Amino acid sequence: MPEHVVGVDVGGTTIKSALVDAGSGILMGQRFVADTPRPATPAAISECVAEIVRALAPTDATPVGIALPAVVRRGVVETAANIDPSWIGNPVEDSLHTALARPVTAVNDADAAGIAETRRGAAAAGSGVVVVTTLGTGIGSALLVDGTLVPNTELGHLPMSGRPAEHLASTAAREREGLSYVKWAERLTAYYGLLESLLTPDLIVVGGAVSASADRFLPHVRTRAPIVPAALGNDAGVIGAALAGRRVADQPVVMPAAG
Repeated sequence: MPEHVVGVDVGGTTIKSALVDAGSGILMGQRFVADTPRPATPAAISECVAEIVRALAPTDATPVGIALPAVVRRGVVETAANIDPSWIGNPVEDSLHTALARPVTAVNDADAAGIAETRRGAAAAGSGVVVVTTLGTGIGSALLVDGTLVPNTELGHLPMSGRPAEHLASTAAREREGLSYVKWAERLTAYYGLLESLLTPDLIVVGGAVSASADRFLPHVRTRAPIVPAALGNDAGVIGAALAGRRVADQPVVMPAAG
């Protein structure tokens, strides 16, 4: 079992990464932040990630977990949000394994945040059904059942008032429409009510950069389940990617079987 894993969180603006303790999920030093290449093609991002990984962990035995704003199934990218569309169909785990000569595991970025929050964040003491959402340009989601991830849920795309929910309830929607936090909370109440009608979660965790301002809107969001802000902030994607790369035995991550 590796002592350390490199976690990499690829975003539309920046790529964040760090060396992470494989047992505790704690960052071993500062996060490294680089600008996301433009255009954000597989070749450009792979080159950037390779440079970062070699700087953080020159030993080839150190595995890598990478979080992407995409559906990733069986190591292949199936969608692309805020990265170049040429990612679709890319066998990211195989291509990065070839480039880095070390094990690579790829996950959806919201799933990575969910893994991190469940392992050592706001949901660490929780059990049952936990929904982690990341509010930003869209709405990312992670669904965990007794700590086991159900990957690639994409719950921000659920229909709400005839439109994808993230078009109405994301941080971008609030800013675009000039909504107050209280008015936005009404949208979030409708969205989380939809999730509760489908999933009956035991806990809802609200992440994304706006979670730092949770006291301005979360008290106005009405849900049956407890709803709490995420605890790990901008480190969640890096930590979750690393934990997925380790395939932590005590925090299982279910990835679809090959075949």
